[in-house]
Amino acid sequence: MRGDEGGQASFLFFDGLEERIPEDHPLRVVRRMTNKALRGLSPLFDQMYAERGRPSIPPEYLLRALLLQVLYAIPSERKLCEHLEYNLLFRWFVGLDINDPVWHPTTFTKSRDRLLAANVAEAFFSEVGKQAAAAKLLSREHFSVDGTLIEAAASLKSFRPKEEALDIRDEGPPDDEEGEGSRRDTTTAKDHADRNPNVDFRGQRRSNETHCSTTDRDALLAKRGRGDKSRLCYLGHALTENRNGLIVQADLSKATGRAEREVALELIAKEGNKQKARLTLAADRGYDTREFVKELRALGVTPHVARKRKHSAIDGRTTSWEGYGQSQRKRKLVEEVFGWMKTVGLLRKLRHRGLEKARWIFQFTAAAYNLVRMRSLLPEFGQVAGE
Repeated sequence: MRGDEGGQASFLFFDGLEERIPEDHPLRVVRRMTNKALRGLSPLFDQMYAERGRPSIPPEYLLRALLLQVLYAIPSERKLCEHLEYNLLFRWFVGLDINDPVWHPTTFTKSRDRLLAANVAEAFFSEVGKQAAAAKLLSREHFSVDGTLIEAAASLKSFRPKEEALDIRDEGPPDDEEGEGSRRDTTTAKDHADRNPNVDFRGQRRSNETHCSTTDRDALLAKRGRGDKSRLCYLGHALTENRNGLIVQADLSKATGRAEREVALELIAKEGNKQKARLTLAADRGYDTREFVKELRALGVTPHVARKRKHSAIDGRTTSWEGYGQSQRKRKLVEEVFGWMKTVGLLRKLRHRGLEKARWIFQFTAAAYNLVRMRSLLPEFGQVAGE
């Protein structure tokens, strides 16, 4: 017998959100680790807010919501708030009750400057790393490093000579002239021409020395290699340990030609200050330069860098060791990091402008990757290190 589609709506919600979430749901472990990290940030949150005044939305709510945005690849904060209205799983993770109102999307915008000034993303990343260290998931001696281009939230049309006016809305030639009979909506065509004019760059030489983006002045023109087209980009850096591929250091810089190696030296130097043992650092052929290898040895780090076919700075004393081959196999784990951050974490193209905001998002996404990775590495499902 076919059932009737119509039915009386229930008037009572008799289950709490905790009972609605399955015991084996993957977010349960992520939420426990997140709450443990946020408890470690409580003194920092106390310094961020004044003692008097109207109570704000708890920063723990905002950070859990932003973490959901990364984990579920939600494209915008407005869409995130829409999910919080009806998604019980999201409400439970953030800490909202079934009847609690959801804040306006501009709350993230207003709170972003406060979170940036306090370096909350870096502090949150550090707290997550402490849990990984407590669970003995990290290698303390063997590391890998790599960098990746992350496209900025700026168009090539905004890449103008530095002496030109900064207001791009008043610049640019008008759109192509339309023939008779094609002007169905003159107002719409004019608005589109002012907002997105046709620009021809053929025959022009443009470089970072003479040009800059009027949309994002920190973004630089860069490309992955020969044959690839240039884009306005930032350069993301990740230092991973070779045991489980967890990120131990993350940073984002301007996409200069030397930034990849310079930032790599800074990241491994931070780890060298923490450890007393001699470290090894694996990297691809882009790091095989005499200057970089010399700097690594001066830091007391053995360079396990992939050798170039010609004029390599790595000699047989290094490649003859068995550990060199192991490092070359393990260094590919850093590529999985960038793959996850660009596909799931939506970092293939940034949504925010400016170096500081972009770095904040990159480090926060790195922390999200570690949480997901740690969940599968914990000895027992549902058990968090230190609890």
